[in-house]
Amino acid sequence: MSSKHVLLPQAIESEAVDLLKAADCEIVLSPDTDPATVFPLLKDVQAIILRTGINITRELLDHADSLDIVSRTGAGLDNVDLEAATQKGVIVTSNLGINTGSVVEHVLSLMLALSKQLPLLDKAVRSHNFSIRYQYLSGELKNKTLGVVGFGRIGSELGRVCHQLFHMRVLAYDPYLTNDNKKAYHSWVNFINKDDLFAQADVVSIHIPLSEDTHHAVGARELSLMKSEAFLINTSRGPVVDESALIKVLDAKKIAGAGLDVFEKEPVEENNPLLKLDNAILTPHTAALTKECVVSMAVEAAKCVLDVFNGKEPPNVANREVLTSDRWKHLKK
Repeated sequence: MSSKHVLLPQAIESEAVDLLKAADCEIVLSPDTDPATVFPLLKDVQAIILRTGINITRELLDHADSLDIVSRTGAGLDNVDLEAATQKGVIVTSNLGINTGSVVEHVLSLMLALSKQLPLLDKAVRSHNFSIRYQYLSGELKNKTLGVVGFGRIGSELGRVCHQLFHMRVLAYDPYLTNDNKKAYHSWVNFINKDDLFAQADVVSIHIPLSEDTHHAVGARELSLMKSEAFLINTSRGPVVDESALIKVLDAKKIAGAGLDVFEKEPVEENNPLLKLDNAILTPHTAALTKECVVSMAVEAAKCVLDVFNGKEPPNVANREVLTSDRWKHLKK
């Protein structure tokens, strides 16, 4: 184990670093996430623990001749060239499920803040406009309709919480969910087509990964179907929503508001019109970045690395086809 080197393009939590050091791993910490800086550090490293600050491209992977594993601290894999990693026989893992509770809490916070008009009411109190209370601007989530696009771990948990806590009617659209999986929810979820979901929901929450198929999956057509009093929430990936189309409907007040944790370009550019819209609540891609969750994600990512180093199959391998190669047949389940 003493010869194993682990590259950190970004710093990770001390609990995870201590775990690696206790296993006699050498930590290679990049001073920044510029690919030009990271490129020479890839030589002779056996593992990369990856956050979101850099894309691990084919070019970078081609320079990592000793690489065994890329271990993501989060669930998304859009910053890893999975095809290139698979061709090189590099195992890629993610932390599916670790951030579910944190993201669901964040979605609920955005839903409640929009429904209760918290930013507006806070601003009014600070401006000595206490009489705004008589305008009855706040709404309720109770008995409203939630539409969930993508009914995986996070989407289904959000639906469960909203159904049980607010007695919300839950609609879901997920073309990848099998009929057998859908049956498990039949008593409280209606699976319908995407157009009907956008037309009927009082709150639409997006929970799909970013891919070529999902880029701008929510565009002008879907947004045009929404109720004027409805809210859109996106905590998945920015480009799954056509941001320019969303800005137009928000600016024209064709929907009531949006809660966005992700954006087409991050960080958000200074001239982005979203920054001037008072019916949008914006957070800086922090849904999973609670104090507790970032530690758990980093520790689990480190454990995946150590599993491989110790001859064990790590959980949540994204490219399982590599495990059938001679290189990895020795891994124990």
